[in-house]
Amino acid sequence: MPKIELKTKIKADRKVVFDLSRSIDLHKISTKHTNEEAIAGKTSGLIGMDESVTWRAKHFGIYQELTSKITEFNRPIFFVDEMVKGAFKEFKHEHYFTQLNNGTLMTDIFEYNSPFGVLGKIADKLFLKKYMIDLLTERNRVVKEFAESKKWKEILTE
Repeated sequence: MPKIELKTKIKADRKVVFDLSRSIDLHKISTKHTNEEAIAGKTSGLIGMDESVTWRAKHFGIYQELTSKITEFNRPIFFVDEMVKGAFKEFKHEHYFTQLNNGTLMTDIFEYNSPFGVLGKIADKLFLKKYMIDLLTERNRVVKEFAESKKWKEILTE
């Protein structure tokens, strides 16, 4: 099972970073290049425990749908989303938020299993793992950009 771990230092309050990371609206912004849209479940605002969202996006030239559900949640320390239905055989995405003196360390741990057995494993090595790293890195870049500026106030309403 491929495992991706990314760490992003963000000069912002942990609660802001946590909430931006679970924002459906910010996720849409970070995935503009895939035409991603939330089409079922929680389709805007902040997703929480036991809530799910179904995304429709274009990856590798094909529109796909993926449903994930929040299965663990402890604001503002961590949350976990797991695939319920979609192109992967399975995936689990853990999000951790550690308070630092000058902000937050956001850690993503993304584990997945590709479908199609041996062909899936070959795809992982050839392009899929890098593709997923790039998607997560862009998402984290957008979270950081919004958290470190006043832009977060456009997404998170008190």
